[in-house]
Amino acid sequence: MGEPRPLLVDELEIEKLPGQATSRLLVELVQDGLGRPVRVPVLVARGKRPGPILGITSALHGNELNGIRVIHALLEQLDLARLRGSIVAVVVANVPGFERRQRAFSEGTDLNHIMPGDPRGNAADVYAHRLVDRLVIRSFDYLVDLHTASFGRANSLYVRADLNHEVTAQMAYLLRPQIIVHNPPSDHTLRGTAAERGIPAITVEVGDPQRFQPRYIRGTLVGLRAVLGLLGMIARRPVAPGAEPLLCQRSYWLRTAHGGLLEVLPQLTDQVQAGAIIARLANVFGDLTEEYQAPEAGVVIGKNLDPVARTGDRILHLGVLAGDDHDFHRR
Repeated sequence: MGEPRPLLVDELEIEKLPGQATSRLLVELVQDGLGRPVRVPVLVARGKRPGPILGITSALHGNELNGIRVIHALLEQLDLARLRGSIVAVVVANVPGFERRQRAFSEGTDLNHIMPGDPRGNAADVYAHRLVDRLVIRSFDYLVDLHTASFGRANSLYVRADLNHEVTAQMAYLLRPQIIVHNPPSDHTLRGTAAERGIPAITVEVGDPQRFQPRYIRGTLVGLRAVLGLLGMIARRPVAPGAEPLLCQRSYWLRTAHGGLLEVLPQLTDQVQAGAIIARLANVFGDLTEEYQAPEAGVVIGKNLDPVARTGDRILHLGVLAGDDHDFHRR
């Protein structure tokens, strides 16, 4: 209905885009087997005055969609006459995965496990490298990477951040998540790659895949506006205090030892004690074959919703709470 046509580009040159305006770009990264360009959709909102550049990425896993709605809502609410700096929003970072409604890249690679990619590697390596090189490193001063749970799983609203870094810790708390997990940067993720290059970065897990969840979207939107205030890009406004997030010093997934029909008992954000029964496994005849216990006390960050489990499938994501004497940066 008369919407503006996006600008086709090979690289992001923010300074050449109009000020006090939102530009639509399609940035070419690679080509498919027919030689057709694979282009990443990017929205660039430039403020009236100079300032930092906040990068927001979404759908690096192609079926993780809540972040797309977060980006749309944020840019719709922005008053560019009052914005300092720019917001660069990569609406769909994994275009091949998005088109296939799948988490991974076209041939099955998880892009968020191979960052910063390799310019001489396979198709996924090159795509990851160009995403980092042409968008993140050249442009971003800060990064918020929006994700959700994987298919067949559910997530709380939680943030991964290096809590030993003051700015990323502040960003994490301002998102007002249910849980914050301390996660140092060297992990081959987009967040970790940005952090290793001096770009303060956090990952926000916004609920579940392949759906829009208004409650999580609204909460993340409020948090992003608070981050913009922290960075001096918009006026800081008082935010109604939310519940104090549970702080985890580390986290990991528990997995099945055998296959069968899995029932995970705790709910998201439940705290479990060491030895508590967290899941039961039955065979196809209905016989109970195994009960799983929590190896240590912690909080349920995410859980498996799919009853059909193979050997080695995920049960739940357990966060180990930080003690009161932790030395992480605080709110």
